[in-house]
Amino acid sequence: MKKFFYHAKIAILAITLIGIVSCSDDDDNGNIIDGEGSNTIADIVTNNPDFSSLLAALQQTGLDVTLAGNGSFTVFAPTNAAFDEFLGGAALEDVDNNVLSQVLLNHVLNVELASTDLTTGYQKNLATEPSTGSNIDMYIDITDGVVINGGSTVTTADVPADNGIVHIVDSVIDLPTIVTFATTNPALSSLVAALTDEGNTTFTDLLSDTDSDFTVFAPTNDAFATFLDGASLSDIDNDVLAQVLSNHVIPGAVAVSTSLSNSYVSTAAVFNGEEDAPISMYVNTDDGVTLNGVSNVAQADIVAVNGVVHVVDTVIGLPDITTFALADPTFETLVAALTADASFGFVAALQTPNGTAPAPFTVFAPTNDAFGDLLADLGATELGDIPVPTLQATLELHVIPNANVRAEDLAGIDGADVTTLGGTNVTIDATTPAIVDPDGGSNEIIVTNVQAANGVIHALNRVIRDL
Repeated sequence: MKKFFYHAKIAILAITLIGIVSCSDDDDNGNIIDGEGSNTIADIVTNNPDFSSLLAALQQTGLDVTLAGNGSFTVFAPTNAAFDEFLGGAALEDVDNNVLSQVLLNHVLNVELASTDLTTGYQKNLATEPSTGSNIDMYIDITDGVVINGGSTVTTADVPADNGIVHIVDSVIDLPTIVTFATTNPALSSLVAALTDEGNTTFTDLLSDTDSDFTVFAPTNDAFATFLDGASLSDIDNDVLAQVLSNHVIPGAVAVSTSLSNSYVSTAAVFNGEEDAPISMYVNTDDGVTLNGVSNVAQADIVAVNGVVHVVDTVIGLPDITTFALADPTFETLVAALTADASFGFVAALQTPNGTAPAPFTVFAPTNDAFGDLLADLGATELGDIPVPTLQATLELHVIPNANVRAEDLAGIDGADVTTLGGTNVTIDATTPAIVDPDGGSNEIIVTNVQAANGVIHALNRVIRDL
């Protein structure tokens, strides 16, 4: 499917580009006229023998027409020696045209930028990420000359053309992966150190895979400094570090910022080593993009050929049950109930690490509307109207200790009575699915498998009762 969209985007792009230049010989329309006196980017490439490989590549893909037409382009032009290194002994004809087109478009900006206009940072070019069609970025570093994506250096700048400007580079700028951007941006050096801690290549191999899609939330160096709090990476257990890093990756998806919404997504981290129990992340887009209520996207939509990177200001720690209760506004009343009395120990209990009793937990979490219905049924106006012992006993009905019961596990215990944190039994109805409370009421499960590192949450449309 990814390749299908890739080819479709190429076709659309080609049609669009041909349309742009279809009137290139019509002076009445103000377009560039081919012929004597013309100095388009295509002319510069044609007339310079050191660009013969670039010219052949442009002609093979039809993109020579684009660079002969109207526009204000910036082209980073690889020399013949750069192409020889890129091809590695292969012939240009051996390169798939769709791939070659994207590589070439990866050298073209749709804006004219002289060397004095270039700044260190990301700039979108005309290549596209195949799943979404989003324009791919390049990382430009002007700290010492002009270096593109950490590997291609401008050797001659500011060759003027009628339709833009040319900067000559010493290597072909290959399509960047997520790892490319992590390793070229000095603000992400701590992330790279974590990804490659003790020579580990698992993450860099994974995030370099161009046949897969990823969304990565990349913490800055400052974020890692806060997370480590004076410790070093070597002080962190390797398995824990791997889980934390995985918690920043959404596999199989390219989620640009405009596609994000208030919702849960599954990360590459997993509960207790169980591959079919991915840990969740709560995304809130009410004011920017906030993850699990603690980490904010500081720079969005850095697009690579295999996904997108969003830079975040905080390392996203592994969530416990309370993380989601606090982050998701759907559970504001539940949080108020859990903290209604100083004697309640629910918050501390639900932060118990997995493997330490009574964790893990299965929590059936009533929504705000569910609590509203409860208050209405009781003739109460606020939580404070409910006696403390009654409220505590009611909350205990929503927690099954020492079990991580996911939605797919409910069928195996359909009709069974399970013991809650307070010692009272509730009945599992896997068909609806729902939890049948001691009073016989059915409490429908409306959201399933919000997976934390120490248990799982299922949202209910009704408060479980034993009143």
